[in-house]
Amino acid sequence: MKLYVGNLVYNMTESELVDLFKPYGKVVGAKIITDHFTRQSKNFGYVEMESRGDGHKAMEKLDGKIINKRDLVVKKARPRDERLGSGW
Repeated sequence: MKLYVGNLVYNMTESELVDLFKPYGKVVGAKIITDHFTRQSKNFGYVEMESRGDGHKAMEKLDGKIINKRDLVVKKARPRDERLGSGW
């Protein structure tokens, strides 16, 4: 299950993101989205959990949790086509 993770601190690493989700199940991968030119974090990323159960558990436990003085946003990631909207 792929999860959207928002409101991350600028200096969080992908390894730290994996460590944050590990207690809730097996993490298949994690990616923090960065600006193409500056390589600075855009404060969000994606985590892929091995199962839906693990993903739902992570959402339940981490959505709204304060990490580094920020309220974390964790929700099911939408497919790329859905994010683009109907006009694309």
